[in-house]
Amino acid sequence: MNNPGTEETRSYRNIFKATTLFGGVQVYQILISIIRSKFVAVLLGTAGMGIQGLLQSSISMVQNFTSLGLAASAVRDVSEANGSGDINRTARTVTALRRLTWLTGLLGMAGVIILSPVLSKTSFGNSDYILPLMLLSCIPLIDQIGAANAVILQGMHRLQDLAKASTIGITLSLIVCIPLYYIWGIKGIVPALILTSLVSFVLKAYFANKISLPHSVLSSKETWHYGKMMLKMGLALSIIGTVSAASSYLTRSYIMQQDGASAVGLYQAGFAIMGTYVAMVFNAIGTDFYPRLAAVNTDDSACRSVINQQGEIATQILGPVLCICALTMPIIIRILYSDKFLDASPYVLWSCPGMMLKLVSWLVAYLFVAKAESLIFMGTEFFAGVIIVVTNVLGYKYGGLTGLGIAFSITYLLYMLFVYIIAARKYRFRFSSEFLRTYGLQVVLVLAATFSIIFIESPLKYVLCSLITIVSCVYAIVDLNKKIGLVRTIKSSFSKNQLS
Repeated sequence: MNNPGTEETRSYRNIFKATTLFGGVQVYQILISIIRSKFVAVLLGTAGMGIQGLLQSSISMVQNFTSLGLAASAVRDVSEANGSGDINRTARTVTALRRLTWLTGLLGMAGVIILSPVLSKTSFGNSDYILPLMLLSCIPLIDQIGAANAVILQGMHRLQDLAKASTIGITLSLIVCIPLYYIWGIKGIVPALILTSLVSFVLKAYFANKISLPHSVLSSKETWHYGKMMLKMGLALSIIGTVSAASSYLTRSYIMQQDGASAVGLYQAGFAIMGTYVAMVFNAIGTDFYPRLAAVNTDDSACRSVINQQGEIATQILGPVLCICALTMPIIIRILYSDKFLDASPYVLWSCPGMMLKLVSWLVAYLFVAKAESLIFMGTEFFAGVIIVVTNVLGYKYGGLTGLGIAFSITYLLYMLFVYIIAARKYRFRFSSEFLRTYGLQVVLVLAATFSIIFIESPLKYVLCSLITIVSCVYAIVDLNKKIGLVRTIKSSFSKNQLS
């Protein structure tokens, strides 16, 4: 076992703590979202859910365009400034960020107001929702300012405060929204959406304002100096978001043309399981990983170390999750949806190996974002978008939902090779032998678990998959215990809880 006092062990332990912390937050948020969806379905009915969804999508469309990706790109700048140890530089970066979010937030607000007649007509087919949309125009401003506070917390490694703001915020939103829907029905949608944004904003602002920074006065020129890199990378992220949305739209449109809305629904169910519930592991990792990588972005050796250490911990979390996913897929689908969606299982199962490939490509691709290599990042993501559409169309044409799952795995195999070659040539990046050993074994176990369910016809497949899942979990626990003293940490936490 590693010495608990070594720098390497402390680094592994910090990665694990941050990942599990936000993994728990992600699980909690998903549970609350499920509960809220159930209440909305009962209290508002299908029509109310449709209206709420259309209002949210209309606002989000404008918001995504006008926010210029600041919430994602600025984490790098705040992390780098904080990592420099220069508190005045950090204060100036934060001041520039706050000003830019006000400007982009006001731009989003104005955009919704100006476009409300068009949005109402295109979304609802009439002009009845112009006023509700105008009332909701404050949301882009509230959310953008709130996003700045979240960036500050994330970039300055106040992760526990960010987790508290997220969990308390989604809980209070549920408590606030249900009475509004119960009392006013569909008329409660607009105030509920506004209050949800306000609650999130107030909590993030409360925790962000606890950070002590010197007052900084910036001229317009200085604001541009500190903010231009945020905007440059943010614009790239915004464009990539558009490419990603377009590839998803084209895939769904093709399935709709071939087999109708029912087939799209099955794809959507499988995509949600992999893209939302399994991907919560990625979201949890990214909250801590990106700021740490951004803080050392000028040091290629340090970047290699951060990526490899994060990869080892992430692999030992994702591997068992995917094995469990393969084993319990019918149960998961029945809980989240119904028996009618069981036909989505082949897509999910064939996507499991692809999620392991996505992990590697995702870790390496973050290097381009951390180094603010906007052109390289845009190029790699555009390549991924094209590959996704091509492989999805071919996969569905020749293999249906099974073909889509295979296409998912092929896409991330090609994408992984693409980003790795670029990173290796430009930044001399390479994976450590420790990561390759850890990753290789978990990939074999995920493949074995998945293929045992796919190719074995008898009920014995569940026995075999259970054994493989146990091996994956035991290996992860033993390896994590070696790296971070997992058992000792759990015993220590348990003892504290017993005494308190």
